[in-house]
Amino acid sequence: MNITISYTSYEIAGRLGSKTKQTGKILINGRKQALAYGASAYVTEDDTILTTLTVKEAVYYSAYLQLPDSMSKSEKQERADFTIREMGLHDAINTRIGGWGSKGASGGQKRRVSICIEILTHPRLLFLDEPTSGLDSAASYHVMSRISNLNKKDGIQRTIIASIHQPSNEIFQLFHNLCLLSSGKTVYFGPTSAANKFFSSNGFPCPSLHSPSDHFVKTINKDFEQDPEKGLAGGLSTEEAIHVLAKSYDSSKICHQVQKEIAQTKKRDSDTMDEKCHADFFTQCLILTRRSFVNMYREVGYYWLRLLIYGALALSLGTMFFDIGSSSESIQARGSLLVFVVTFLTFITVGGFPSFVEEMKVFERERLNGHYGVTAFTIGNTLSSVPFLLLMSLIPGALVYYLVGLHQGHEHFVYFIFMLFTSVFLVEGLMMIVASMVPNFLMGIIVGSGILGIMMLDGGFYRLPSDIPKPFWRYPLHYISFHKYAYQGLFKNEFQGLTFPSNQVGAHMTIHGEHILRHIWQMEVNYSKWVDVGILVGMAVLYRILFLVIIKSFEKVKPISSALNCPQTNFGLTKVTRSSEID
Repeated sequence: MNITISYTSYEIAGRLGSKTKQTGKILINGRKQALAYGASAYVTEDDTILTTLTVKEAVYYSAYLQLPDSMSKSEKQERADFTIREMGLHDAINTRIGGWGSKGASGGQKRRVSICIEILTHPRLLFLDEPTSGLDSAASYHVMSRISNLNKKDGIQRTIIASIHQPSNEIFQLFHNLCLLSSGKTVYFGPTSAANKFFSSNGFPCPSLHSPSDHFVKTINKDFEQDPEKGLAGGLSTEEAIHVLAKSYDSSKICHQVQKEIAQTKKRDSDTMDEKCHADFFTQCLILTRRSFVNMYREVGYYWLRLLIYGALALSLGTMFFDIGSSSESIQARGSLLVFVVTFLTFITVGGFPSFVEEMKVFERERLNGHYGVTAFTIGNTLSSVPFLLLMSLIPGALVYYLVGLHQGHEHFVYFIFMLFTSVFLVEGLMMIVASMVPNFLMGIIVGSGILGIMMLDGGFYRLPSDIPKPFWRYPLHYISFHKYAYQGLFKNEFQGLTFPSNQVGAHMTIHGEHILRHIWQMEVNYSKWVDVGILVGMAVLYRILFLVIIKSFEKVKPISSALNCPQTNFGLTKVTRSSEID
């Protein structure tokens, strides 16, 4: 195994920033080829893991997703257990990952879990983006020593490329090779043990009792220019020091040796890094559904807190509108109640947005690493949410329906619950679209609330359809607002088949529900209430398809837009992975 310390692991791994354009070549065993799934892996700086899972569950679910179906379930579990022991996590196997508001695994344990997840496929090329960031010296050394001993335990000859933040001397000695870059120039690339001699021979010796890694970075770092009066060794500026070192390296024996190895590697018939298989699509959907269900069940803010609020609100509505009766005054009360129920139920759905954003972060990391695709994630998230949405619709809906005394009959009750479920299900899909386009949960809550507020305003209750201004507000906004169809369906379900006494003095007439719908609420009664449900179901499906299309479009559009918008920020790098390092 060969461990290389580098300050550009994310560029080599293909994880360029939105303002960065890559030039040059990335060669693997002397050949230009894509970084194949399973043969290479990338561990991000942030430990993006579902906080509700235990260490064992996080690694097990990842093993079920990544490892091929040719392996049995017991074999996948055995691979996961071995990887957990390999990274020294056997004592924390039942510890939850934890996050804000809940204690769990330590920072070092979380980092090792992230590494566990990515080495399940036994990749021969492993990228680590600042694996010691945020850890103390003891935890940092423990993490890096485990990484350096990987091949001794699993027998896989692999190359590890890591960008690292302020390594201690002990950690620095674990690396075999060192790559130092400044402004796209190679300042040094060779054995770590020879770096100190190289700097000393060029007039930049490392002071005694100083960390070599800190000295190297300080010498070539242009972000904080030296005091002009003091300068570096020999009174040189940082720019001049970089020029001296880069020129010296280009003519050094180390550089010539690297170039020689590159030439030999290109001529040699080396193995290609073929892509490995992972679980099939059906298995991925099943595992993602199960994992998402566990996360939703354990995350209080996802659904349980909303259910508590819905229950309290349902009791409040039930007591305020208790036994509403069938007088003429109940017409307005029934309408107000139905509108408030569906509006509040859907509007408070925004409260689950932060929890979904956290799940989206995990999805983004796993998708970029090739664990599964956006379609499997969408199906898994949708199926896992259905039981909770049914529960959130059934309990508050039943409390309101029977305390108030709405239209009697099992069919009407089932329709009422199903309409609430469909509306909440639809808004969840809308929030998924917002999450795919808005960078953080705070902005997402604001944008989502704004969209729902406009739809609610244009639904046909606060302003009757005939009074809505035709340009924009009625055509097309009124017809694409889901509140229009939710209101219509609930009103038809409630008023059709009922009669109410007239409120005119001396009149002994009755008012039919059809008349109320047509003339008072201005509802479209020329089609069935089930058509309104069907339209909402179609919109809910469409929203999830749009989410899928947006994610897939961003994958294709983002590299093109980055190349067009970032012509001045060029980073040129040629990195050759020697065949001896990964064979």
